[in-house]
Amino acid sequence: MTAFRTLDDLDVAGKRVLVRVDFNVPMENGVVTDATRIERALPTLQDLLKRGTKVILLSHYGRPKGKADPALSLRPLLQPLENLLKGRKVAFAEDCIGAPAEEAVAQLNDGEVLLLENLRFHEGEEANEDAFADSLAKLGDLYVNDAFSTAHRAHASVEALARRLPAAAGRLMQEELEHLEKALENPERPVAAIVGGAKVSTKLELLGNLVEKVQLLVIGGGMANTFLHAFGVPVGASLCEKDMAETVEDIVRRAKQADCDILLPTDAVVAEKLAPNTPHDVVAVRDVPDDRMILDVGPMTSEQIRKRLGDCRTLVWNGPLGAFETQPFDAGTNVVAEAVADLTAEGRLLSVAGGGDTVSALARAGVLDRLSYVSAAGGAFLEWMEGKTLPGVQALRDSAG
Repeated sequence: MTAFRTLDDLDVAGKRVLVRVDFNVPMENGVVTDATRIERALPTLQDLLKRGTKVILLSHYGRPKGKADPALSLRPLLQPLENLLKGRKVAFAEDCIGAPAEEAVAQLNDGEVLLLENLRFHEGEEANEDAFADSLAKLGDLYVNDAFSTAHRAHASVEALARRLPAAAGRLMQEELEHLEKALENPERPVAAIVGGAKVSTKLELLGNLVEKVQLLVIGGGMANTFLHAFGVPVGASLCEKDMAETVEDIVRRAKQADCDILLPTDAVVAEKLAPNTPHDVVAVRDVPDDRMILDVGPMTSEQIRKRLGDCRTLVWNGPLGAFETQPFDAGTNVVAEAVADLTAEGRLLSVAGGGDTVSALARAGVLDRLSYVSAAGGAFLEWMEGKTLPGVQALRDSAG
């Protein structure tokens, strides 16, 4: 993997540093309801501030489609940001380019923070326009990208700025890239992957990339039903993409060629409907009744996964094994999550997980802080697992020479 610069490689004292963050946080009636994404930027902000930097924050929020929308302003982020910075005052610019931004930057002193207005109020952000990127670049001396969650987008503040100013990865971006490199780019083998979720069709590129890189591929969720169907196993009333049988056969063929072992459920938890604590049974996958749905992997499958992971050194995980939001169909995911956490704590497994549902499932299982690394970057994490080049990351590598 090509090297990238970090904050340790920059002389930031007295400099104007443009920091791309992802403050696209949940908000209701102008009040931030979950400040996790702001919290995750704190290591970078605190590092820069203690070194006497003028910190200029760039972020998008929502989908204003290139037009200013008061309902999508970043102004409500000022208070939670100041709270997290222990009361340090944060200035605000009514625009991210032009006179409002330039005047606000000019008034900034060393060790102070400025938040610019929503980048997506300008079409040039998502269009990656040169003129817009030039206007942003005028505001800073250095550029720091700390928003891996946007790295899969070739937007002006993500890709173009890194080619206009000396650039580096922030602490969050650095942590993410280092763990991802250890997980798939330069892993300790054997490598396992757990892939769940509803549909094979949404994860074709992911599966195609993984069978070339891992030695064990665990398939769960609704995806497993499609695989079972392709092998001639009746899956009753379960969610199943029956038209994907040929695609599954191709994935299986490629896995065999790459010496990748695909592990499918051998037993399952079935019910007539998906509802909390609805009557349910555990059956062998070949004995699923016509009127029942597979809603979770069974205990024998969970135990088999646990044992197989004990022989692995690296794990990447994307997608739950069952309908984890509804008890008791969270049991399979919970059992495997606990096993992964234990193996990680024992130093036997490097565990990297990501994707919205995966993060939620691990949180419900109570192991979110017990894995090696859990990425909050949904789309970027998935595209990385698919083996795609992420524009924001590539720009940082190119900038490093």
